[in-house]
Amino acid sequence: MHSIAWWPTLIVICVATITDLRSRRIPNWLVLPFLVVGVVVSGWLYGWHGIGQSFAGLGLGVLIFGALFWMGGMGMGDVKLCVAIGAWIGPSQLFTALVLTGLAGGVMALCWAVYGGFLADLFKGSGDLIFGLKKRGLRPHPDLILANPLARKMPYAPAIAIGTLISFFSR
Repeated sequence: MHSIAWWPTLIVICVATITDLRSRRIPNWLVLPFLVVGVVVSGWLYGWHGIGQSFAGLGLGVLIFGALFWMGGMGMGDVKLCVAIGAWIGPSQLFTALVLTGLAGGVMALCWAVYGGFLADLFKGSGDLIFGLKKRGLRPHPDLILANPLARKMPYAPAIAIGTLISFFSR
């Protein structure tokens, strides 16, 4: 949305990536002030239009990542990080960032599965998730949720960081 968004976003996604890799958490003290300042800066630079774009980006993040959280496949820290990024970059760039984040996350998951020796389990779980949707409906898959202590969990802030950074270069 605005040209100064890249440097605060870079700082926040770097810190979020480090904390997510270390503790599997993205702290509120990081993302909530970032979100508020994103709305304020957008309003300061672009008036009501900037505030509208900021809330539209925020809403898109809530819609997409909130659904993933509700389905049990995404942590709330990841949701809040994407929502805060949306407040800074607006909906059109956030959409690009989220598509790139999905691609980065998919590549990371494949590499992680190959390295960890569970590629077949990854494909089986993905197949169950997609093809079991008709039988399961919109309920989360019982085995493929973060609440399952036996499920493999990958920190997602690095994928969010990669997707967001590439979105800045794609503009």
